[in-house]
Amino acid sequence: MLPLFRIRPMKLILFVVVTVACLTAVFYGFRHERRTIPDTNSLRLLSEAYSAVLAYYVEKPDSKKLVLSMVDGMLATLDPHSAYLPPEPYHEMEVSMSGSFGGVGIELGTKDGKVTVIAPIDDTPAFRAGIQANDHIWKIDGTSTSGMNIATAVKRMRGEKGTPVTLTIIRAENAKPLVFNLVRDIIKLKSLKPKLLDSGFGFIRISQFQERTGREFKEALKELHSTSGGSLKGLILDLRYNPGGLINSCVEVVNCFVGDDINSTAIVSIKGRTPEANHVYNATLGTKEPRYPIVVLINGGSASASEIVAGALQDHKRAIIMGTQSFGKGSVQSIIPMKGNAALKLTTARYYTPSGRSIQAKGIVPDVEVPNITPLPAKENGKQIKEKDLEKSLASDGKQDESQPIIQESLHGRAAKDTDLQKDYQLKRALELLQSLSMLKEKGF
Repeated sequence: MLPLFRIRPMKLILFVVVTVACLTAVFYGFRHERRTIPDTNSLRLLSEAYSAVLAYYVEKPDSKKLVLSMVDGMLATLDPHSAYLPPEPYHEMEVSMSGSFGGVGIELGTKDGKVTVIAPIDDTPAFRAGIQANDHIWKIDGTSTSGMNIATAVKRMRGEKGTPVTLTIIRAENAKPLVFNLVRDIIKLKSLKPKLLDSGFGFIRISQFQERTGREFKEALKELHSTSGGSLKGLILDLRYNPGGLINSCVEVVNCFVGDDINSTAIVSIKGRTPEANHVYNATLGTKEPRYPIVVLINGGSASASEIVAGALQDHKRAIIMGTQSFGKGSVQSIIPMKGNAALKLTTARYYTPSGRSIQAKGIVPDVEVPNITPLPAKENGKQIKEKDLEKSLASDGKQDESQPIIQESLHGRAAKDTDLQKDYQLKRALELLQSLSMLKEKGF
């Protein structure tokens, strides 16, 4: 998603961004000073090449397009999340941060140079049509996506409600292309969904971290306490297929559960090459949620801000993390305003959990590894894409997380025809774990 606010001149806005159709983003601002470029030889080479193309190319080239292609090429060599944002894509990024825009509802990434679906967004045209994680978007309205960047693909799929768009999908190597004729709709990204699963056991699904997620999360907790008879016995926090979002919102969620001890307040730290890129987010001291058991569900579609939440609750031993290893998006993107209402989206730092673990490329390893018989929101085609699979992704840094799940569960021998398992096996296992922990507490163990 993109910023909902106008960026002031000479300010640098830090973002949590997943390379997706609805880019997920955002953060704090700090003063940015432009630095002189010392490598004059390299600039001379660039200038000579540019002059030669203008002077001798067989057809007169567009000088503006040449410059933009040089900028695009420079950023493309860095990592999969750095990019130049011309005015229109930059505006689209800001619009999408509002949580409401016209489109089909697909989070995008690149794999092997191809525009690839990370996950469809819940209750959108793409989700209802059956588009799946790992689908390669081959064509958009008949135009090949070969060589197309994410920003262009997003632009082509966005549009007014009620207008058609045709996506041609390659689902498996050598398979026949699948054609999806979709009608764009207003994509209202619902931040969270609370409900009571069983007597005293609450469930909150956060699809992404928007501006109002922190406030809505607190309201959802109050609602669950009320409907459960005054107090919760346990909570399942579902972050599966959550691509990230605003860092302040994910910090607010963690803040509900940690910060009752002055020596244990860290939520996430950001470390970059420059002093102004470094920052630590801490929980505020005060009254917190009762210490009922919590299970956090994650999978390969859980990225960025959702990994911050899972990592913080895991390090503070405030929740049991269940599911499969997360995406591993642990880099910070800064939005640097440029002339002409354009911007650079540049990777400037990495995220670290309270214990100092780097999220980048590794992700969060669950305490209890539980695969799903039918992954949500749709059955995955092949291996789930992770940050480390993206072209030119940054390596992990700092303290390496070599942990393994405490429990690794296998589906071997389980009845695949069981309707409860087919519906949502991971959620079922999470509820069973909470019920067991609650029973042990009542028995005095």
